[in-house]
Amino acid sequence: MYYAFFGLKRPPFRITPDTEFFFEGANRGAVLDALVYAILNGEGIIKVTGEVGSGKTMLCRMLQARLAERVDIVYLGNPSVSPDEIMHAIAFELQLPVARDAKRLEVMHALHDYLLRRHAEGRQVVAFVEESQGMPIATLEEIRLLSNLETDRHKLLQLVLFGQPELDENLSETSIRQLRERITHSFNLAPLAESDIGEYLNFRLRAAGYRGPALFSPKVVAFIARASGGLTRRINLIAEKTLLAAFAANTHTVTIEHARVAVRDSEFNQQPSSQRKARPSRGWTTGAIAIVMMIAAGGAWWLFHQSNSPSPPTPPVPALPRAP
Repeated sequence: MYYAFFGLKRPPFRITPDTEFFFEGANRGAVLDALVYAILNGEGIIKVTGEVGSGKTMLCRMLQARLAERVDIVYLGNPSVSPDEIMHAIAFELQLPVARDAKRLEVMHALHDYLLRRHAEGRQVVAFVEESQGMPIATLEEIRLLSNLETDRHKLLQLVLFGQPELDENLSETSIRQLRERITHSFNLAPLAESDIGEYLNFRLRAAGYRGPALFSPKVVAFIARASGGLTRRINLIAEKTLLAAFAANTHTVTIEHARVAVRDSEFNQQPSSQRKARPSRGWTTGAIAIVMMIAAGGAWWLFHQSNSPSPPTPPVPALPRAP
């Protein structure tokens, strides 16, 4: 791919969370430190909200890495768990010997005994609930009941809810006000500001092994900021395809045109056909980056065989598709 072309040792903009690429700027590092403190010293429920692609899962992974030596972690990543299943799901994550057909009260007793043992051993147990905005209200209420498990001085189970802004709407329901009132710490992951995006892009490139001058100029950064809305997942997608477009053009100079190609090639930029307005063609269509990559690969193949053959035939040069 383009990694060697830009002197990279690995992909810099993968959307799969990798803790080695955690960006501590834009207040992310401060939020992580505050969460660690709140988990280790708090007694209530913690809430973390942010838009889709704002970095909640990365933050969750960082917490798991930071706390693994001191805390037992229960990770609940499936939001569509029913109230009758949530206790079993937690028991399963803790590897408790509970039968699948065990009744709710039996599972609750098993959880309580386990939490008491871990507390006596000086261990804390924390449950991370991802995509909690998608959990049924009744399941969230069932989770709240777990926070009632306590000694005279300490909660036996700490809860951290990760969710999109819709989580706040769910918590405004009267039927779940008891859970809302037990939230002692709330954090929000705001989109990155334009001034942070250039730093973010450079950080990811350096973490991937890049050692050259800045690849993304201020103008390109400003364009990416507008197109992405400051959401890190979108930034990663645009940056990845921007470098791919520059590589396909055989240049180390990344331009706004490369970034425009990347944005037009991204799903989040696509609108339903009923809402899409006609716009002038710039000679590129969705999927053009992939086509250019095929052309570049074909050219490389031809050059290789030309250097190893006395008189190779001249291959036809494919043309980029033009939008009507």
